[in-house]
Amino acid sequence: MEDIQSLLEKINREGVEKAEAEAAKIISAATAKAEGIVAAANAQAKKTAEEAEKAASDFEARASETVRQAARDLVIKVESSVKELLENILVKNVEAALGDEKAAIQLVEKAIADISGQAEITCGPELAKALASQLAGKGTINVTIDDTAGSGFSVKVDGGRVESAFTADVIADELAKRLRPELAKLLK
Repeated sequence: MEDIQSLLEKINREGVEKAEAEAAKIISAATAKAEGIVAAANAQAKKTAEEAEKAASDFEARASETVRQAARDLVIKVESSVKELLENILVKNVEAALGDEKAAIQLVEKAIADISGQAEITCGPELAKALASQLAGKGTINVTIDDTAGSGFSVKVDGGRVESAFTADVIADELAKRLRPELAKLLK
């Protein structure tokens, strides 16, 4: 009986050892598989984080460029609006100045002061009447009426080959050209 008891103990011990060895193998395989899954998950998480970081960086760069372009467009639009506003103000003020008969006559006299020869002044009907009486003694100056001239006048010399215009639009344009550099400095 002792032999049977010792045989049973031996079989029991071998079975437990074999079960423990098998359990150790299963645990080892499960641990290795779990470590592989964790490593793959970590690699995927790192890749996803890098892609998200790159996407965020690209978005930030695009957003920054969009804001820069919008700011540039706004400056251009404001500059254009201010330029247009100033040109309109200049045209109105020059038209008002040229509409003053005395001021217009003085401008004509200054424009033709150094002309030695035949000259033709083209202007609107009202200014033409005033100029005709003012320039009556100067036989080399002809005054021509142009109903479309509006305010202002033009002076033609050398048989019409040289013409200088003194209309509101021309004078305002010349003034605006001289103002633009200063306006550009103010906008910067």
